[in-house]
Amino acid sequence: MPAKVNKEECTGCGTCVEECPVEAITIDEEEGVAVVDEAECVDCGACEEVCTSGAIEVNN
Repeated sequence: MPAKVNKEECTGCGTCVEECPVEAITIDEEEGVAVVDEAECVDCGACEEVCTSGAIEVNN
């Protein structure tokens, strides 16, 4: 199951973008939060591990 971002908790810091090995995460410039491309996400959990606000969850 692809990573899910809780938009209310996301700070838009971009750490997850840098960590994603398949470049499936971007920062939505309007909302200032991370957005996961579900078709590209490989469910590795790297983003969840580095998210400082706990806004990302990966349910493998």
